[in-house]
Amino acid sequence: MLFNSLNFIVFFAVVLAIYALPLWWPSKKAVLLLASYVFYAAWNPPFVALLWLSTVVDWLVARRLYRSTHPTARRAWLAVSLGTNLGLLAFFKYGTFFLENWNVISGFYGLGEMAFPWNIILPVGISFYTFQTLSYTIDVYRKELTPTNSLLDFALYVSFFPQLVAGPIVRARDFLPQLIQPKAVTARHLGWGLNLLLLGLFQKIVLADHLLAPVVTAVYDSGGVDPNRMSAWAATFAFSGQIFFDFAGYSTCAIGIAMCLGFALPDNFHFPYAARGFSDFWRRWHISLSSWLRDYVYIALGGNRKGVSRTQINLALTMLIGGLWHGAAWTFVFWGGLHGSYLIAERWARRSKLGQAGLWNSGPGQLALVLVTYLAVCIAWVFFRAPSFGAAFTIVKPLFGFEMATAQALLEPGQCAIAFAVTALLLGGHYVLREQRLEQVVDRIPGWLLVIGNAFMLASIVFSGGEDRAFIYFQF
Repeated sequence: MLFNSLNFIVFFAVVLAIYALPLWWPSKKAVLLLASYVFYAAWNPPFVALLWLSTVVDWLVARRLYRSTHPTARRAWLAVSLGTNLGLLAFFKYGTFFLENWNVISGFYGLGEMAFPWNIILPVGISFYTFQTLSYTIDVYRKELTPTNSLLDFALYVSFFPQLVAGPIVRARDFLPQLIQPKAVTARHLGWGLNLLLLGLFQKIVLADHLLAPVVTAVYDSGGVDPNRMSAWAATFAFSGQIFFDFAGYSTCAIGIAMCLGFALPDNFHFPYAARGFSDFWRRWHISLSSWLRDYVYIALGGNRKGVSRTQINLALTMLIGGLWHGAAWTFVFWGGLHGSYLIAERWARRSKLGQAGLWNSGPGQLALVLVTYLAVCIAWVFFRAPSFGAAFTIVKPLFGFEMATAQALLEPGQCAIAFAVTALLLGGHYVLREQRLEQVVDRIPGWLLVIGNAFMLASIVFSGGEDRAFIYFQF
């Protein structure tokens, strides 16, 4: 069930109407839990059982962890949670990937091939809710969180439908306390929430799908045809915009829907294309994942506490895991590796004479750093989007000036103009607003202008037409 579908609008209207009734608070939570299971079952009903399994295992394990005092017993209970959650994730998301690579290796050495007797279907959102439940168990293991006694509350935390399939990844310490006091549908929350939902749908349907997706598809899915320099840059810039508007659009929808119900979800994006460096980029892009990787992978590996060389290794490993989290393909691992190398190079640059001179603290220096960061991120996006390394290098070569003799203009001049215009507006908007929050921006806009803006977004959504494209991050 997609946010950008009529089915979801009807579903949400029904849920909101029931939730607004003067019901006992546990009954309201039960309504939300049932709605979340219906929402998830709309994709593939049997996979609801995976949600139940993760929920029951982590709820029970956390309670035993909290009661256990012996270190060996505590590690054993943590291993149960890690084994269950990561085992399910490994099988459903990486089973085919591991098998394909095993067959390549075994074929090289003349060994027999292996095959699964069935096709593995990826459960939507499994990467998100797996990391969410793991954070709960790990926090209890670290004695940073007291486990909840309510299975209803924990089940709702795991499966809360606004952010279930594509985040933000919510921490239990932030969400579970919100379930203690009864929530009510208020005019203020409803107004803000519906406005955010409208903004998110506009980003997804109009900007990502209608304007930018055709530009990206024409080049990245051209079947190996060599693009000329203009087409390669236009499509790459277009994808940087498409993935931002698509994923930030989903996050904005999720935050808005939760707000309508009286809940607060964390921000997942903060004008990332105005980042001054790659560490700044990851403080602004997919914030809930980058902070998760920092807290549960990078710091667990030792962070920056064990010297320069070990810090670089920890950064590389963390970003490689982040790349693999996104997809079961070597292109995603390479994308993560690129970002790891960016972070390492940035640390080296900041310790160099040029970095210590503070040249990038000036206005021109900061602008140059923003542009360099954005261009490097775009190069990495090629490997994120391309279906294979061959297709990726077909696009990368003209980006660096190596245009093939067989290169073709795969885009019309109007498509290139759309890509460059949207990119310029996106970068300019992020740069101007990089230190602000959306609420601050909205508070400064006159009411009549907000009404016109909302009317424009609604009309654009209605008249854009087209198919109901799934959000890009649903595949992760």
